[in-house]
Amino acid sequence: MAESKHQRSDSLSERYRALLAISEAIAARRDIESLFRDLAERLRSVVDFDGITTVLHDSTSGLMRIHLLESRLIESGEMPVELPVDQSPGGWVWKTQQPLIVSDINEETRFGAVLEAVRRSGVKSFCLLPLTTANRRLGALGFASLRESAYSESDLEFLQQVANQVAAAIDNASNFESAVKSERELKFRLEQLGLLLDVNNSVVSQLDLRELFKMIDSCLRNVIDHDGAGMTIYDPRSGQLRVHALESRFAGNTLLEEGELIPIEGTPGAMAFHSRRTVLISRADLENSTSPLVRRAVADGIKSGCVAPLISHNRVLGTLDLASAREDAFTEKDAELLSQIASQVALAVENALNFESARRAEQQVARERDRWRRLLEINNAIVSHLNLSDLIKAVSDSLQETMSHHFMGITLYDAENDCLRPYAYTGDISGRMNFIEEGMPVPLDGTPLGHVFTSGRPLLIERPDPEKFHAEMAKRIMDEGVRSGCAVPLIAHSRRIGVLGVGSFEEAAFTESDLELLTQVAGQIAIAVENALAYREIESLKNKLNQEKLYLEEEISSDYDFEQIIGSSSALRKILKQVETVAPTDSTVLIEGETGTGKELIARAIHSLSLRRQRTMVKLNCAAIPTGLLESELFGHEKGAFTGAIARRIGRFELADKGTLFLDEVGEIPVELQPKLLRVIQEQEFERLGSARTVRVDARMIAATNRDLEQMVAENNSGMTFTIGSVFFRSRCRLSESGPKTFRPLCDSSRANSRAA
Repeated sequence: MAESKHQRSDSLSERYRALLAISEAIAARRDIESLFRDLAERLRSVVDFDGITTVLHDSTSGLMRIHLLESRLIESGEMPVELPVDQSPGGWVWKTQQPLIVSDINEETRFGAVLEAVRRSGVKSFCLLPLTTANRRLGALGFASLRESAYSESDLEFLQQVANQVAAAIDNASNFESAVKSERELKFRLEQLGLLLDVNNSVVSQLDLRELFKMIDSCLRNVIDHDGAGMTIYDPRSGQLRVHALESRFAGNTLLEEGELIPIEGTPGAMAFHSRRTVLISRADLENSTSPLVRRAVADGIKSGCVAPLISHNRVLGTLDLASAREDAFTEKDAELLSQIASQVALAVENALNFESARRAEQQVARERDRWRRLLEINNAIVSHLNLSDLIKAVSDSLQETMSHHFMGITLYDAENDCLRPYAYTGDISGRMNFIEEGMPVPLDGTPLGHVFTSGRPLLIERPDPEKFHAEMAKRIMDEGVRSGCAVPLIAHSRRIGVLGVGSFEEAAFTESDLELLTQVAGQIAIAVENALAYREIESLKNKLNQEKLYLEEEISSDYDFEQIIGSSSALRKILKQVETVAPTDSTVLIEGETGTGKELIARAIHSLSLRRQRTMVKLNCAAIPTGLLESELFGHEKGAFTGAIARRIGRFELADKGTLFLDEVGEIPVELQPKLLRVIQEQEFERLGSARTVRVDARMIAATNRDLEQMVAENNSGMTFTIGSVFFRSRCRLSESGPKTFRPLCDSSRANSRAA
């Protein structure tokens, strides 16, 4: 009996020493797993068990979670890890806060699923004790044995003390883990706040989006590990995302380039853009995508990603993208942080876009201001220049700063010949303008100027196009080095009058903006051209009227009829009858007779009875004009055509337009001038001295001579050739001292000219 008491005393002593050791272990250790391993070793000397476990209540899921601490019986895969409270023995203990002893597991009918697994492991009995601290209920501590009735009521007091110690250890460890977790979360949060502060400082101090992105990427690398980053901005014109900035550490990356457009459908960026939420991209998402861009990403080694939308004032501006060569490199916390950063970046993007928009608007205003200034200068030039050559030079000088060009010119429409003709050209081209001559015909078909005139639409030529502009003149211009140009129609009062063009010896020298400006300039120049042409016509008429006035002042204009011709001979009556016959026609007439026999009176009588009697009869004594000045007197000259030609002067043929020209002593015209005179008689056109521009007139010519032109032609006397004689011999009036002897009128001009030819 004494021995038995001694044994119990020793047993209790060992148990208390074990409790003390457990307490010391709990005080020394904070790691739950190492604590339980140490706990199992210390309990084996005082508690009989083949397995020990904790069943803890999970407040989040409401389930009982089983943790095997020490077991030689049950494999971890055989025991359910989580069980509802009502189906778990540990749940019953946690709920009731009462210990549970099962002396024979085969007799226990509750908790079927768990006990079935326990039975298969060979356990015969077990007990569970509540794990409870002063603050909360944790779960239960269980001991299992291969023997039946291994645990009695007398063991409960000691086992409960062990459970209390374990509960305290679990609570302390849980609190420690919570503190460590809180510390980690606090540290992470501080890092996040520091990153957000850095990003905010970058946003405030940087308007350049590329520099801003570099700063943000540098900050992100300290918090979120990634191998590549990018920022896209929505492009409303294309409806796609444009890569605005890119940073990559992928070796040989050819995935994207700055400025490249990304389709807004079927890509990770599109998912974030449309959903307005940050998207985590897994490897499976990338590999299952049908987007060519995503397939390129996979080929470049990207295995995961995170994309956050850039949203400001409820408007999606673009995306902020991260990529990694590791699978599942980004977490939900990373996504949350990236969303916060994207919110700040979106403000910077919006500010930058607004700044860029304001800058473009300012530039547009400056361009508009410059354009209006140019138009005002051109308007002033139009007001102050009536000469088109001076006007086009002033316009060219004004536009040179805004629209760099090598030459500018005006080409006007010639309705009679259905072509264009260069009228005024200017430019600093150092003699390279030999492909443009004033008055030369420019065909409407196959030339840029002709295309503009016939279509009535402006034309921008960036480089030569020989297939479209196939005319010989267009090829000649291209061969001379012209590579680009602008041309716009000149339209005045809804009528196309010509083309305004600029050219350059460089390709693509002009833009659509230049074409628009030139179109506005053309509207003003068209009015100026119309005014200049009207002024030129008025000036020409004014000069003609002045010349006519001089003639009229020299000779009193009256209806002569035959009042100054006195005579009654049959020969004179015959001549006057012939005058009445030839006067109403427009035939050219030659009057022959000796000096002083009244040839001019006969000429006046023919003019007075003709349909041109309301217009002037201009006369010229060919014998009284020096040979060198006769051509100028007949056809006129341009300024600078010869020494002393200080101004333009119109000739007698232009002065007699719609009237009659009387050439006295026509036999004195030198032989070198006769072909030009013949052309006027036949074609009614000529060129002034010093001009390549053809002038057309409608003048009837009456000539007189005291020589026998027919005999002079036959004898080739004094250089008189067939040229004049062949025209005038068709009709002539011979006069003598006693009056006219014979008169035979010319036939119509066309027949006379055909016989002359």
